[in-house]
Amino acid sequence: MDLSSVGRMSIPSTQIDALHAAHASDLLRYLLKLNRGDRQTAEDMLQETMLRAWQHSDRLPEHENNQRRWLFAVARRLFIDSVRARQVRPTETPVLDLEQLGRAEDTTDAAVVNDAMRHAFRRLSPAHRSVLVDLHMRGLSAEELAARLCVPVGTVKSRAHYALRALRDGLAAVD
Repeated sequence: MDLSSVGRMSIPSTQIDALHAAHASDLLRYLLKLNRGDRQTAEDMLQETMLRAWQHSDRLPEHENNQRRWLFAVARRLFIDSVRARQVRPTETPVLDLEQLGRAEDTTDAAVVNDAMRHAFRRLSPAHRSVLVDLHMRGLSAEELAARLCVPVGTVKSRAHYALRALRDGLAAVD
């Protein structure tokens, strides 16, 4: 399909290609920072920004510096819109099938293990405890938790590793 034949979208594809070549890497870097490293979302926003440049070519400034400002303003507005949309829509929680959960026997051994687990869990540092709760009880991914805590994903994984090791050592001490 020839881009110049589409209704109001009269900007030639070579101009869009040139606009993309000149500004896409900087826009992507900017969107990655806004989205805290979420590459997929940043790339989607970059694509939407370029699509809007193509759709609204009549509003696109002629000077390259002004085009750059226009593109960054569109990208920023797309980010703001996505944040607002997430705030309006509540986060989805998975439905648990209680029949799938294993049934623990109500025995003295189970009570002792349960008590030991609670005791070992309380001895963890607050950072380690919160990482385990978020990852294993709330079901957050390491990437989601890293974005929430504003730390690298490796830090979340490291904390989880050391928290599980401390929990395992605490349980071994009870045995």
